[in-house]
Amino acid sequence: METIRMRVDNNLNSEKSYAQAVDLLNNGEVVAFPTETVYGLGAVATNERGVKKIFEAKGRPSDNPLIVHIGTIEEVSNYIEEIPENALKLMDTFWPGPLTVIMKAKEGVLAPSVTAGLSTVGMRMPNHEVALELLRKLKKPVAAPSANRSGKPSPTKASHVEEDLQGRVPLILDGGKTGIGIESTVLDVTVNPPVILRPGGVTKEMLEEVIGEVIQPTKTQEKLDSTPKAPGMKYTHYAPNAPVYLIESDQSIVGNAISKLKNEGEKVALLAPQSFDNVGAHYFFPYGVEGDKEMMSSKLYDDLRACDKTEATLILATTTTTEGVGAAIMNRLEKAAGGKWYNR
Repeated sequence: METIRMRVDNNLNSEKSYAQAVDLLNNGEVVAFPTETVYGLGAVATNERGVKKIFEAKGRPSDNPLIVHIGTIEEVSNYIEEIPENALKLMDTFWPGPLTVIMKAKEGVLAPSVTAGLSTVGMRMPNHEVALELLRKLKKPVAAPSANRSGKPSPTKASHVEEDLQGRVPLILDGGKTGIGIESTVLDVTVNPPVILRPGGVTKEMLEEVIGEVIQPTKTQEKLDSTPKAPGMKYTHYAPNAPVYLIESDQSIVGNAISKLKNEGEKVALLAPQSFDNVGAHYFFPYGVEGDKEMMSSKLYDDLRACDKTEATLILATTTTTEGVGAAIMNRLEKAAGGKWYNR
């Protein structure tokens, strides 16, 4: 299969790109497109043949459900049995935006592979002009996980999608670099109080300002449910080729670790604040200034992917606090590292 990458901007040529994307989706194909979080790989959510192509292209486990993207709030009632009051408040506040709301799905409307055998589905309205334009021209729901090979860092640029899915998808809509850089918050409102199944750009604190108490499970609690209700709950994600180890954001600790690793013959890539530029790593990918979590989240996947273009044999990633969007950053870092900390 030939993969075409089309730049989408405000000029007239973009109309042809959207028309081609809509035609492909209507014909049961998949299309990669940008959102404000990461690039998604979409198929019409009511077309089982198209949805199965997402799993094939990604190499994604079939028991991992997909998020459904829509272009208007009014569409929710087409696919959801009953919209809870707190869900309406959240949609009014955070949509379009990086919040996925899990609700009870109407039976027999969405393709079976979208829900992976569950009675619920996650829905969101992305806050990106390309995604919204595509959804509104299509006038259908689009199931879309991140547009990468399963287990790899999520793509924040069209070139990342191309690296992973060249020859596996017919079209990539190139809308430039995404903004937030990590996937949406996933909130289950079928339980009371609602539970965050995946932290993201909309934080626990932000949610609680709108609907009151929200539970953010500990890592131990996350492991208790054998069937994932949301993407990222069960499988290792976000991992580059070299092993990743988490390490405390302390220059002396990091410097000592790098010295030891060099003596052991390792080539070390370091993801850390820019003040760590003199600790001696072979490859250095600065997050920005210490404590700048927005910069850290927007660069995280790009930096993890960049490590694959080096000769690094080991990656050290400094950590941050779990306040605000830090919870989402640490969630992704822990998955990239498989929970491993450097402690030699």
